[in-house]
Amino acid sequence: MAYLAAYDVHQAKVFGRCEPKTGIVPFMNLVTQIMSTEPYASARRVFWIVDNGSSHRGKKAIDRLTTAFPNAIMVHTPVHASRTNQIEIFFSIVQRKVVSPNDFTDLTQVRDRLRAFEDRYNATTQPFQWRFTTSDQNDLLARLDRHTPADRQEESSVAPAA
Repeated sequence: MAYLAAYDVHQAKVFGRCEPKTGIVPFMNLVTQIMSTEPYASARRVFWIVDNGSSHRGKKAIDRLTTAFPNAIMVHTPVHASRTNQIEIFFSIVQRKVVSPNDFTDLTQVRDRLRAFEDRYNATTQPFQWRFTTSDQNDLLARLDRHTPADRQEESSVAPAA
């Protein structure tokens, strides 16, 4: 069994489903589940931030998504950076709080526990309030640029004060 989920960052809402396996069809089932409901069905644009998993990798996946849902825009995270995708943070929580320890007697128990956690999560979570602005990022990058590699070497070789 595979648990697939998507996360609406504006509403802090998880949309999940259990499928017999992963793949293109299960992924598109998740997309259809979400994109056929409001506000996504009538939205001007819906961004799908995805990692480079085989069910949604490359131009074929982008074309498949936009053919089925013209208002959907697929954006891939950089390779090895899926941790920047907020659904991956949710999956990390699921791993720690739902499926560990693995003490299930059958897949129905797993599915039921996943769905119950998803319902509880959706009832209690709130959208993340970003405080780090583009201006903050530009300031940080400018400060980093002011330090040369020699400055960094000098700073790292200074012994801490006791």
